[in-house]
Amino acid sequence: MGFMDKLQQESSFSTASGQALHYVVLQVTLKEKFFGTGSGNLTELEDVINKQAAKGYRLHTITTANGGSKGLAGGDRIQATMVFEKIV
Repeated sequence: MGFMDKLQQESSFSTASGQALHYVVLQVTLKEKFFGTGSGNLTELEDVINKQAAKGYRLHTITTANGGSKGLAGGDRIQATMVFEKIV
């Protein structure tokens, strides 16, 4: 994994293990598409939810916050914070 891959991963979502924890909190940064409207990485959000479900967690709560405009091309960033609960 190169430096840019690591930077992208760290800026996108947490990689909390979710092992033997009752709750796991993860964040995903939704980025606006370069052209058009809407999020360019909804599949990343979907992947995070499905990975936690495979570990025996269900989505308990999700909140969002506007992260403002960042980067060379601008565009809004939305921080989605999710709380997953272990299904016992």
